[in-house]
Amino acid sequence: MKIGKLDNDTLERLVLNKIKYKRDEVKVSPAVGEDCAVIDFGEYNCIMSTDPITAAVNDIGRLAINISCNDIASNGCQPLGIMLTVMLPPEITEQEMERIMKDASDEAANRGVQIIGGHTEVTPVVKAPVISATAVGRQLVSEGVYRTAKPGDWIVMTKAVGLEGSGIIASDRADECRKFLSEEEIAEAQSYLEETSVVREGVIAGGAGAGPMHDVTEGGIAGALWEIMRKGDVGADVDFEKVPVRNVTAKICDHYGLDPYRLISSGCMLIIARPGIMDGLEKAFSEGGIDYTVIGRIVEKDKGVHIDPPGSDELMKALYE
Repeated sequence: MKIGKLDNDTLERLVLNKIKYKRDEVKVSPAVGEDCAVIDFGEYNCIMSTDPITAAVNDIGRLAINISCNDIASNGCQPLGIMLTVMLPPEITEQEMERIMKDASDEAANRGVQIIGGHTEVTPVVKAPVISATAVGRQLVSEGVYRTAKPGDWIVMTKAVGLEGSGIIASDRADECRKFLSEEEIAEAQSYLEETSVVREGVIAGGAGAGPMHDVTEGGIAGALWEIMRKGDVGADVDFEKVPVRNVTAKICDHYGLDPYRLISSGCMLIIARPGIMDGLEKAFSEGGIDYTVIGRIVEKDKGVHIDPPGSDELMKALYE
Protein backbone atom coordinates (compact mmCIF):
# COMPACT_ATOMS: atom_id res chain seq x y z
CA MET A 1 0.00 0.00 0.00
CA LYS A 2 1.06 3.61 -0.53
CA ILE A 3 2.75 5.49 2.29
CA GLY A 4 0.54 8.07 3.95
CA LYS A 5 -3.09 8.54 4.90
CA LEU A 6 -5.47 6.11 3.20
CA ASP A 7 -7.28 7.51 0.18
CA ASN A 8 -11.00 7.95 0.76
CA ASP A 9 -12.16 4.97 -1.32
CA THR A 10 -9.82 2.61 0.54
CA LEU A 11 -10.80 4.15 3.87
CA GLU A 12 -14.47 3.54 3.20
CA ARG A 13 -13.96 0.03 1.83
CA LEU A 14 -11.52 -1.36 4.39
CA VAL A 15 -12.30 0.66 7.52
CA LEU A 16 -15.55 2.62 7.66
CA ASN A 17 -17.71 -0.07 6.05
CA LYS A 18 -16.55 -2.57 8.70
CA ILE A 19 -18.03 -0.52 11.56
CA LYS A 20 -21.49 -2.00 12.10
CA TYR A 21 -22.60 -1.42 15.69
CA LYS A 22 -24.13 1.97 16.48
CA ARG A 23 -25.27 3.62 19.71
CA ASP A 24 -27.96 6.26 20.01
CA GLU A 25 -25.71 8.48 22.14
CA VAL A 26 -23.26 8.93 19.26
CA LYS A 27 -24.51 11.93 17.27
CA VAL A 28 -21.65 12.06 14.75
CA SER A 29 -20.05 8.79 13.65
CA PRO A 30 -16.92 8.11 11.57
CA ALA A 31 -17.19 9.30 7.96
CA VAL A 32 -15.04 10.73 5.18
CA GLY A 33 -14.43 14.39 6.00
CA GLU A 34 -15.56 13.99 9.62
CA ASP A 35 -12.63 14.42 12.00
CA CYS A 36 -14.54 14.43 15.31
CA ALA A 37 -16.98 12.20 17.12
CA VAL A 38 -19.86 13.94 18.88
CA ILE A 39 -21.40 12.14 21.85
CA ASP A 40 -24.61 13.08 23.67
CA PHE A 41 -23.85 13.94 27.30
CA GLY A 42 -27.22 15.54 28.00
CA GLU A 43 -26.92 19.32 28.21
CA TYR A 44 -23.48 19.06 26.63
CA ASN A 45 -21.94 17.33 23.66
CA CYS A 46 -18.61 15.61 24.19
CA ILE A 47 -16.36 16.30 21.18
CA MET A 48 -13.49 13.85 20.60
CA SER A 49 -10.76 13.48 17.99
CA THR A 50 -7.59 11.46 17.58
CA ASP A 51 -4.58 11.92 15.31
CA PRO A 52 -1.07 10.47 14.98
CA ILE A 53 2.12 12.36 14.25
CA THR A 54 4.36 10.18 12.08
CA ALA A 55 6.00 12.42 9.47
CA ALA A 56 7.75 14.89 11.81
CA VAL A 57 10.66 14.32 14.18
CA ASN A 58 11.97 17.61 15.57
CA ASP A 59 8.65 19.19 16.61
CA ILE A 60 6.58 16.08 17.23
CA GLY A 61 5.57 17.06 20.78
CA ARG A 62 4.18 20.44 19.79
CA LEU A 63 2.47 19.11 16.67
CA ALA A 64 0.82 16.26 18.58
CA ILE A 65 -0.98 18.79 20.78
CA ASN A 66 -1.99 21.17 18.02
CA ILE A 67 -3.20 18.68 15.42
CA SER A 68 -5.76 17.00 17.68
CA CYS A 69 -6.82 20.22 19.40
CA ASN A 70 -7.40 21.77 15.96
CA ASP A 71 -10.03 19.12 15.22
CA ILE A 72 -11.91 20.04 18.39
CA ALA A 73 -11.70 23.72 17.46
CA SER A 74 -13.22 22.94 14.03
CA ASN A 75 -16.43 22.31 15.98
CA GLY A 76 -16.25 25.84 17.34
CA CYS A 77 -15.32 24.89 20.88
CA GLN A 78 -12.28 25.01 23.17
CA PRO A 79 -10.44 21.70 23.75
CA LEU A 80 -9.97 20.96 27.44
CA GLY A 81 -7.99 17.72 27.69
CA ILE A 82 -5.66 15.52 25.67
CA MET A 83 -4.25 12.00 26.02
CA LEU A 84 -0.92 11.01 24.44
CA THR A 85 0.29 7.58 23.38
CA VAL A 86 4.03 7.91 22.84
CA MET A 87 5.92 5.12 21.03
CA LEU A 88 9.70 5.50 21.05
CA PRO A 89 12.53 3.57 19.31
CA PRO A 90 15.21 1.93 21.50
CA GLU A 91 17.84 4.34 20.17
CA ILE A 92 16.17 7.38 21.71
CA THR A 93 18.00 9.12 24.56
CA GLU A 94 16.47 10.38 27.78
CA GLN A 95 17.30 13.92 26.67
CA GLU A 96 15.38 13.48 23.41
CA MET A 97 12.40 12.00 25.22
CA GLU A 98 12.47 14.84 27.75
CA ARG A 99 12.43 17.39 24.92
CA ILE A 100 9.39 15.75 23.30
CA MET A 101 7.42 15.84 26.53
CA LYS A 102 8.53 19.37 27.41
CA ASP A 103 7.43 20.58 23.96
CA ALA A 104 4.08 18.83 24.37
CA SER A 105 3.59 20.15 27.90
CA ASP A 106 4.51 23.72 26.95
CA GLU A 107 2.19 23.70 23.93
CA ALA A 108 -0.68 22.24 25.94
CA ALA A 109 -0.26 25.04 28.48
CA ASN A 110 -0.26 27.59 25.65
CA ARG A 111 -3.60 26.19 24.42
CA GLY A 112 -5.20 25.93 27.85
CA VAL A 113 -5.39 22.14 27.53
CA GLN A 114 -4.48 19.63 30.23
CA ILE A 115 -2.62 16.42 29.39
CA ILE A 116 -4.94 14.00 31.20
CA GLY A 117 -3.27 10.65 30.55
CA GLY A 118 -1.89 8.28 27.95
CA HIS A 119 0.82 5.67 27.52
CA THR A 120 4.59 5.79 26.95
CA GLU A 121 6.57 2.86 25.58
CA VAL A 122 9.95 2.04 24.03
CA THR A 123 9.55 -0.51 21.25
CA PRO A 124 11.66 -1.82 18.33
CA VAL A 125 8.53 -1.74 16.16
CA VAL A 126 9.02 1.99 15.45
CA LYS A 127 12.10 3.51 13.81
CA ALA A 128 11.34 7.07 14.91
CA PRO A 129 9.12 8.59 17.61
CA VAL A 130 5.37 8.24 16.97
CA ILE A 131 2.71 10.03 19.01
CA SER A 132 -1.03 9.42 18.84
CA ALA A 133 -3.07 12.14 20.54
CA THR A 134 -6.73 12.06 21.55
CA ALA A 135 -8.30 15.42 22.41
CA VAL A 136 -11.63 16.10 24.08
CA GLY A 137 -13.84 19.16 24.30
CA ARG A 138 -17.20 20.04 25.81
CA GLN A 139 -19.88 22.07 24.05
CA LEU A 140 -23.39 23.11 24.98
CA VAL A 141 -25.84 21.44 22.62
CA SER A 142 -27.31 24.86 21.79
CA GLU A 143 -23.88 26.09 20.59
CA GLY A 144 -23.20 23.39 17.98
CA VAL A 145 -21.99 24.58 14.57
CA TYR A 146 -23.58 23.92 11.18
CA ARG A 147 -22.20 20.68 9.73
CA THR A 148 -22.86 21.05 5.98
CA ALA A 149 -22.27 23.83 3.44
CA LYS A 150 -25.02 25.32 1.28
CA PRO A 151 -24.94 27.29 -1.99
CA GLY A 152 -24.38 30.96 -1.29
CA ASP A 153 -22.13 30.39 1.73
CA TRP A 154 -18.79 32.19 1.80
CA ILE A 155 -15.50 30.26 1.86
CA VAL A 156 -12.91 31.73 4.22
CA MET A 157 -9.43 30.50 5.14
CA THR A 158 -7.01 31.64 7.82
CA LYS A 159 -3.25 32.26 7.56
CA ALA A 160 -1.63 30.50 4.54
CA VAL A 161 -1.34 27.05 2.99
CA GLY A 162 1.58 24.68 3.53
CA LEU A 163 2.69 25.99 6.93
CA GLU A 164 3.05 22.59 8.55
CA GLY A 165 4.48 20.89 5.47
CA SER A 166 7.13 23.49 4.74
CA GLY A 167 7.97 23.72 8.46
CA ILE A 168 8.51 19.96 8.74
CA ILE A 169 10.65 19.86 5.58
CA ALA A 170 12.80 22.79 6.74
CA SER A 171 13.26 21.14 10.15
CA ASP A 172 13.82 17.51 9.15
CA ARG A 173 15.56 18.16 5.80
CA ALA A 174 17.53 21.27 6.76
CA ASP A 175 20.75 20.15 5.02
CA GLU A 176 18.91 19.61 1.73
CA CYS A 177 17.11 22.94 2.11
CA ARG A 178 20.45 24.77 2.44
CA LYS A 179 21.04 24.05 -1.24
CA PHE A 180 18.28 26.46 -2.25
CA LEU A 181 17.30 28.46 0.84
CA SER A 182 19.24 30.96 2.95
CA GLU A 183 19.64 30.38 6.68
CA GLU A 184 17.10 33.13 7.29
CA GLU A 185 14.58 31.42 5.01
CA ILE A 186 15.13 28.05 6.71
CA ALA A 187 14.57 29.68 10.10
CA GLU A 188 11.42 31.34 8.78
CA ALA A 189 10.03 28.03 7.50
CA GLN A 190 10.87 26.29 10.77
CA SER A 191 9.02 29.03 12.64
CA TYR A 192 5.84 28.15 10.74
CA LEU A 193 5.46 25.20 13.11
CA GLU A 194 4.76 27.76 15.83
CA GLU A 195 1.63 28.75 13.86
CA THR A 196 0.05 25.29 13.55
CA SER A 197 -2.74 25.90 16.06
CA VAL A 198 -6.18 27.04 14.82
CA VAL A 199 -7.86 26.90 18.22
CA ARG A 200 -8.30 30.68 18.51
CA GLU A 201 -9.83 31.12 15.06
CA GLY A 202 -12.03 28.06 15.49
CA VAL A 203 -13.45 29.27 18.80
CA ILE A 204 -13.91 32.82 17.47
CA ALA A 205 -15.60 31.57 14.27
CA GLY A 206 -17.84 29.24 16.25
CA GLY A 207 -18.86 32.12 18.49
CA ALA A 208 -19.75 34.17 15.40
CA GLY A 209 -22.01 31.39 14.11
CA ALA A 210 -19.77 30.06 11.32
CA GLY A 211 -19.64 26.45 10.19
CA PRO A 212 -18.83 23.92 8.97
CA MET A 213 -15.10 24.28 9.58
CA HIS A 214 -12.20 22.08 8.51
CA ASP A 215 -8.64 22.31 9.81
CA VAL A 216 -6.47 21.89 6.74
CA THR A 217 -4.27 18.83 7.28
CA GLU A 218 -3.37 15.94 4.92
CA GLY A 219 -4.34 16.74 1.35
CA GLY A 220 -4.02 20.48 1.87
CA ILE A 221 -6.61 23.13 1.06
CA ALA A 222 -7.70 21.23 -2.06
CA GLY A 223 -8.40 18.09 -0.02
CA ALA A 224 -10.30 20.07 2.63
CA LEU A 225 -12.43 21.74 -0.04
CA TRP A 226 -13.16 18.37 -1.67
CA GLU A 227 -14.33 16.93 1.66
CA ILE A 228 -16.58 19.94 2.36
CA MET A 229 -18.04 19.66 -1.15
CA ARG A 230 -18.61 15.92 -0.88
CA LYS A 231 -20.21 16.11 2.54
CA GLY A 232 -22.60 18.91 1.53
CA ASP A 233 -23.21 17.59 -2.01
CA VAL A 234 -22.24 21.03 -3.33
CA GLY A 235 -19.66 22.73 -5.53
CA ALA A 236 -17.15 25.48 -4.77
CA ASP A 237 -16.31 28.57 -6.82
CA VAL A 238 -12.78 29.21 -5.55
CA ASP A 239 -10.17 31.64 -6.85
CA PHE A 240 -6.90 29.82 -6.08
CA GLU A 241 -4.94 32.95 -6.99
CA LYS A 242 -6.34 34.46 -3.78
CA VAL A 243 -5.11 31.55 -1.65
CA PRO A 244 -2.06 32.81 0.30
CA VAL A 245 1.19 30.91 -0.31
CA ARG A 246 4.21 32.35 1.50
CA ASN A 247 7.40 32.86 -0.53
CA VAL A 248 9.48 30.30 1.39
CA THR A 249 6.71 27.70 1.05
CA ALA A 250 6.64 28.36 -2.69
CA LYS A 251 10.43 27.86 -2.94
CA ILE A 252 10.25 24.57 -1.02
CA CYS A 253 7.41 23.33 -3.20
CA ASP A 254 9.25 24.32 -6.39
CA HIS A 255 12.40 22.46 -5.30
CA TYR A 256 10.61 19.22 -4.39
CA GLY A 257 7.95 19.43 -7.12
CA LEU A 258 5.09 19.75 -4.62
CA ASP A 259 1.62 21.20 -5.09
CA PRO A 260 1.22 23.77 -2.27
CA TYR A 261 -2.56 23.41 -2.42
CA ARG A 262 -2.23 19.70 -1.55
CA LEU A 263 0.49 20.07 1.09
CA ILE A 264 -0.37 19.40 4.74
CA SER A 265 -1.37 22.77 6.19
CA SER A 266 -2.13 22.65 9.91
CA GLY A 267 -2.40 26.25 11.06
CA CYS A 268 -4.86 27.00 8.25
CA MET A 269 -8.59 26.74 9.00
CA LEU A 270 -11.18 26.46 6.22
CA ILE A 271 -14.40 28.13 7.34
CA ILE A 272 -17.82 28.16 5.68
CA ALA A 273 -19.94 31.14 6.64
CA ARG A 274 -23.60 31.84 5.95
CA PRO A 275 -24.11 35.22 4.20
CA GLY A 276 -25.88 36.66 7.24
CA ILE A 277 -22.93 36.19 9.59
CA MET A 278 -20.05 37.34 7.35
CA ASP A 279 -19.95 40.89 8.71
CA GLY A 280 -19.88 39.59 12.28
CA LEU A 281 -17.22 36.99 11.43
CA GLU A 282 -14.93 39.51 9.75
CA LYS A 283 -15.39 41.94 12.65
CA ALA A 284 -14.57 39.18 15.17
CA PHE A 285 -11.49 38.11 13.21
CA SER A 286 -10.26 41.68 12.87
CA GLU A 287 -10.73 42.34 16.59
CA GLY A 288 -9.01 39.02 17.41
CA GLY A 289 -6.04 39.70 15.13
CA ILE A 290 -6.81 36.66 12.95
CA ASP A 291 -5.25 36.71 9.47
CA TYR A 292 -7.93 35.54 7.01
CA THR A 293 -8.81 35.57 3.30
CA VAL A 294 -12.17 35.15 1.55
CA ILE A 295 -11.39 32.79 -1.34
CA GLY A 296 -14.80 31.99 -2.85
CA ARG A 297 -18.37 30.81 -2.38
CA ILE A 298 -20.26 27.54 -2.21
CA VAL A 299 -22.30 26.85 -5.37
CA GLU A 300 -24.57 24.12 -6.68
CA LYS A 301 -23.11 20.67 -7.25
CA ASP A 302 -21.12 20.27 -10.51
CA LYS A 303 -20.53 24.02 -10.70
CA GLY A 304 -17.42 25.96 -9.73
CA VAL A 305 -13.91 24.48 -9.82
CA HIS A 306 -13.10 20.81 -10.34
CA ILE A 307 -11.10 19.28 -7.49
CA ASP A 308 -9.84 15.69 -7.56
CA PRO A 309 -10.23 13.55 -4.42
CA PRO A 310 -7.26 13.80 -2.05
CA GLY A 311 -4.56 11.14 -2.24
CA SER A 312 -1.28 10.77 -0.37
CA ASP A 313 -0.14 14.11 0.97
CA GLU A 314 2.54 16.01 -0.97
CA LEU A 315 4.77 15.94 2.12
CA MET A 316 5.47 12.24 1.52
CA LYS A 317 7.21 13.06 -1.77
CA ALA A 318 9.73 15.25 0.02
CA LEU A 319 10.33 12.84 2.92
CA TYR A 320 10.18 9.41 1.31
CA GLU A 321 10.66 9.61 -2.46
